[in-house]
Amino acid sequence: MPTVASSTELITPDRPWPVKARHAAVDVTHLVRFRTSGLRRRTTGPALGLGFLVLTALAAVVPAFTEGAASSARASDVRLLLPTAMAGFLIIAVVAAVASGGGRELIPRDEAVAFPVSPTTDHLGALLLAPLNIAWLIQAWFLLGATAYALVPALLLPAQIGMLLWLAIATALAQVVAWAMEALRRRPHGVGAVRALGVLGVLAGLVLQLSGRLTDVLDRIPTVLLIGGLTEGWSWRWAGTVLAELLVLAAAVALGAVPAHLAARRTPRDEVRAESGHRPPRPMPRSVLAALVRTDRASVWRAVPMRRGLAVLAVAPGLVAIAGDLPWSTMTILPGLVASGGALLFGVNAWCLDGRGALWRASLPVAPSSVFAARAWVLAEFLMVAAAVTLALASLRAGLPNRVELAALLSTWVVVTLQVVAASLRWSARNPYPVDLRSARATPAPPVKMVGYSARLAVSTTLTGLVFGALTRAQDWQAPVLVAFVFLCWSAFRLARTRARWLDPVDRARVVTAVSA
Repeated sequence: MPTVASSTELITPDRPWPVKARHAAVDVTHLVRFRTSGLRRRTTGPALGLGFLVLTALAAVVPAFTEGAASSARASDVRLLLPTAMAGFLIIAVVAAVASGGGRELIPRDEAVAFPVSPTTDHLGALLLAPLNIAWLIQAWFLLGATAYALVPALLLPAQIGMLLWLAIATALAQVVAWAMEALRRRPHGVGAVRALGVLGVLAGLVLQLSGRLTDVLDRIPTVLLIGGLTEGWSWRWAGTVLAELLVLAAAVALGAVPAHLAARRTPRDEVRAESGHRPPRPMPRSVLAALVRTDRASVWRAVPMRRGLAVLAVAPGLVAIAGDLPWSTMTILPGLVASGGALLFGVNAWCLDGRGALWRASLPVAPSSVFAARAWVLAEFLMVAAAVTLALASLRAGLPNRVELAALLSTWVVVTLQVVAASLRWSARNPYPVDLRSARATPAPPVKMVGYSARLAVSTTLTGLVFGALTRAQDWQAPVLVAFVFLCWSAFRLARTRARWLDPVDRARVVTAVSA
């Protein structure tokens, strides 16, 4: 009887690579339509896309017409720092992509079994989803805004065209590095090799910073040449620079498919080890709540994306604080930054940790209040540990704080943790999603929802950090403590309201049914 190919690739080895690329691009369009068809509100995606385009246009134009743009000493300083900012965007994109195992999944791993896609399609889908991240968007808007502020309006349009191409190049190059690291990670002893490379990279950066040679290195980065060509207006040098960017972009996109194929042929060792490892039994906990906390804690700390995400969230801001020699008054921003990122790993859809086991857990003779308390405790514990590591690293070069600074920092740490926990559990109960977090590239919610969650968390925690940063100048250490008490009361009220919603059997059944689908 006749058979047909079971893969969307429909490619044999003798097909030329342009045909393979065209088939992969077509598959991406099908998968995007498949994912968007599941949105509850069909207008959400186009509305958000239009909103991001408008914000990007404003970030690229408005700073050029502010006071001091292109003519002040500050504008001159910004113009000198543009090559460094471009390199910094590339580094951040690489770290984010490596930590997520090559990029985001356009289709979850379990669904990909029924709808097999080629590694090239997976690579192109990861590139397409990379900008759907609030950290990427903020960095991109900052770079476009800095370019607009530093240049005269006559040079703005050609420079911004080249800067947009650079954003695409940095994202594509980050995917190449990330897929290469993922392929290396899946080789024998690959996990240790990747960790060793990460440690060596961090040590090299610290040595350059502490030795005072970082400025000399930054003066020799290739982005200096790019800025020279992009800021000359409509000239032949600008055209040559843009053409070179287009060639690099095309090469990076095509090159990324090579390590993606290498990674697809190998077993993800860290994920398999987490699922097939043998663990000795431990003594029975003394209470039901302790048993639930132990189960939830194991679900979090044994998951590969949680461990990778925690390492990046906890260490990276701390290293930036060490390099920048942040004072104690500025460190109040760090706990909110780390807590927001930690919640995006699983907290915004906290009940998806149970997966199909949610039906079994719902049948246990356990009070729903204990289940809610255990999940809230584990989420708060996860966020506080990550923020504690960041603050410990940041304090290495900050000296000893006074009582007011210490009180403000500790108050911020506790306030933003409870603030993020309350918001995350509220969203988890309102919009549950069935997500398999075993994959290192899985996200707890659809990409569009993740952008909204990350934006709201970033705004609220940043404002909270700024409030307590201002309180570091107070005369008495009790001032930040009293303000923290007000914040904690409000967050506790919102958490209690979410708890009451969870205790409702109808709402609880809706959440359990959704995450176990």
